[in-house]
Amino acid sequence: MTIALDIHIAEKRYSTRTVLRDVRLQLQAGEVVSLIGASGCGKSSLLSIASGLDRDFNGEIKLDGNALHGVSRDIGFIFQEPRLFPWLTVSQNVAFDSNNALSSQRLVTRLLAEVGLQDHAEALPKQLSGGQAQRAAIARGLFTQPRVLLLDEPFSAVDAFTRMKLQDLLLKVADQHKLTVLLVTHDIDEALYLSDRVVLLDGGLTEFHPGPAPRKRGDADAAHLKAAILDSLHV
Repeated sequence: MTIALDIHIAEKRYSTRTVLRDVRLQLQAGEVVSLIGASGCGKSSLLSIASGLDRDFNGEIKLDGNALHGVSRDIGFIFQEPRLFPWLTVSQNVAFDSNNALSSQRLVTRLLAEVGLQDHAEALPKQLSGGQAQRAAIARGLFTQPRVLLLDEPFSAVDAFTRMKLQDLLLKVADQHKLTVLLVTHDIDEALYLSDRVVLLDGGLTEFHPGPAPRKRGDADAAHLKAAILDSLHV
């Protein structure tokens, strides 16, 4: 398999505190990987580095074998909050990074249909539910047609039922767009349902393999893996 994203962080420090050291994580093309760990272990820092938003570290990030030196349109990022511009419509928010109105409108129309917001293109963010706002954020993350999609706890602010629907939406768009996905989450059940690999960041990296897709929520194998992860976290 082709290595799509190669993350090597020799060291990441905040002042005198080292948050990441000797971290090497490789994602195969088309793979969905969840990154879990206790609060403060460096998950979000790793994601910011992988996205190119944080360049203050020792190490190297490679996309398809080529070193990255900043933000790339080939890497999409979806944050914990939708972060939509309140004065722009849904359609305008999705196409915010565009210089070509005509071609971008065709893409926006297609993406909004994919995430189930085709009837909300002209709505303002304040008119959306939490789940709809995050669907808009997913569409915006896909707008640059990235090869890799990074997500930082994207479903943590919605109710359980909406969360399950958004999880299924993520799997659908990842398959449709042939994306490589790295997801940071605190929800072990979510990680086990969505991921080809679950990686525990706890000083080093420990991998867990939920098995081939499609996976079922709450099956016996997932329960055993969850117990193993909780044991590794000393919970």
